Amino acid sequence: MDTDGLFSLAPPGAAAPAHGGGDTGGFGTFAADSPLPVRMRPASLDELVGQEHLLAPGAPLRQLVTGASPMSVILWGPPGTGKTTIAHLVAHATDRKFVAMSALTAGVKDVRAVIDTARRERRYGGPPTVLFIDEVHRFSKTQQDSLLAAVEDRTVTLLAATTENPYFSVISPLLSRCVLLTLQALGDDDVRGLVRRAITDERGLGGAVTLSAEAEEHLVRLASGDVRKALTALEAAAGSAIAQDVKEIDLATAERAVDVAAVRYDRDGDAHYDVISAFIKSMRGSDPDAALHWLARMLVAGEDPRFIARRIVIFASEDVGMADPQALLVATAAAQAVQNVGLPEAGLNLAQAVVHMATAPKSNSVTVALGEAMADVRAGKGGSVPAHLRDAHYPGSKGLGHGRGYRYPHDDARGVVRQQYAPDDLVGTDYYRPTDHGAERAVGERVPRLRRIVRGLGPGPRANAGEPETRGVTRSVAASSGTPDRAVGGDRAEDASQSSADSEPGSPGAEVRTSDAEGQGGSLAESGIDDVREDDSGDAAGEERP
Repeated sequence: MDTDGLFSLAPPGAAAPAHGGGDTGGFGTFAADSPLPVRMRPASLDELVGQEHLLAPGAPLRQLVTGASPMSVILWGPPGTGKTTIAHLVAHATDRKFVAMSALTAGVKDVRAVIDTARRERRYGGPPTVLFIDEVHRFSKTQQDSLLAAVEDRTVTLLAATTENPYFSVISPLLSRCVLLTLQALGDDDVRGLVRRAITDERGLGGAVTLSAEAEEHLVRLASGDVRKALTALEAAAGSAIAQDVKEIDLATAERAVDVAAVRYDRDGDAHYDVISAFIKSMRGSDPDAALHWLARMLVAGEDPRFIARRIVIFASEDVGMADPQALLVATAAAQAVQNVGLPEAGLNLAQAVVHMATAPKSNSVTVALGEAMADVRAGKGGSVPAHLRDAHYPGSKGLGHGRGYRYPHDDARGVVRQQYAPDDLVGTDYYRPTDHGAERAVGERVPRLRRIVRGLGPGPRANAGEPETRGVTRSVAASSGTPDRAVGGDRAEDASQSSADSEPGSPGAEVRTSDAEGQGGSLAESGIDDVREDDSGDAAGEERP
């Protein structure tokens, strides 16, 4: 970090610099050959465009620029929305000393040197210091810690800028000492107005060229709310037109200047989580067109296709589930294709999987069931494994009563027998509640009948009067009820063994715990599954974000 001129100590009573900015650390007057976005920076707060929600009278941004209140501020917003511009306005607006540094090059030593100098100058009646830190999210925790005391006692007024979500990239103690101002991406009309201003303003192109309506629309569309991008493209197009001795920038000239839209996507930032969240929600909402758009945006931006494939595999069970069991096979096949084929061809495999997920019937019953089961386990419910279900294949296990009374389902003509499988305090608990969506409708008809047989509550009603009772229940190829119990090594199974809990109809052990069917709509958080997020949307995701 260049420290020249930053640490001079004005003698007591010395007059403040007339221009009101102290040393601006490189934030001085722009040169004639500066890039067009630099030359077109607003000279006053009134020229600032696109942040009307921060420009009301008495708003924190106005107080910061005018120096009416020495509050520390963190500016958060996407590129090209005016964060550095605001820093320039602060640098030149008041009699405060302005020091600028970038988190890319500065370290703890540099920060402490600025703070020490600011403290000495205040002691001798010097001007207050505004410390501007660009890309503050790149500071480590230790570097951010070094700011706390000085910001707390206002030795310096901190002005920090970041494109990353400060709730994740800035430590909580520093965030609590600052006012957070969120800058929004500029709208198309805002970008269009600034492009037109740059065409005519003497600081810009000064009327040297004109811009056709088609070319203007092209630049605005490609900017995607980043005015710096629009002005950079305009400058390139103007240079091309002037070189050809042409007075008007037409569409062809603009397209030659910038032919690819800048995709706003940072694989380590908010856009990563926002886009994957929109991708998942579009598939969940059964909109294949929107889902394909978000897939395309990730692929064009260079997202790891393995990450996308993992999200689709998770989605297949989380949101489609038993409504279309084939969805998981399609998703895993796409993931395998990504491994074996790679991009760009594997993009087709991902697109096929995305369309399948978006158009498939949806059910989160598996997600809810697992969440409720895990919640019960965490709550201490369950107890020991019933004796008749324990392993009976090692010497001495019979003497311990392991496997005694176990009934082998394949010995029954229906392939299902009355028997306790759950621990004692969970007998009769229903976790899985099928929906009537897609293939799960047939499962929903079968599950209640299976539960009645297993729990000894009777055969239950048949689906149709003329159908056999075993409809939907697997039959054994060798269905002989007299076959010895194989799990116990030859001993015949005892009467419909309940082992450690009586399940006779009407007995306390046979009481079935029911759950409100509206629970089908529960989210992962509601169902008890830990949210290991890849996005802040409750999408059961993630590998990167804490």
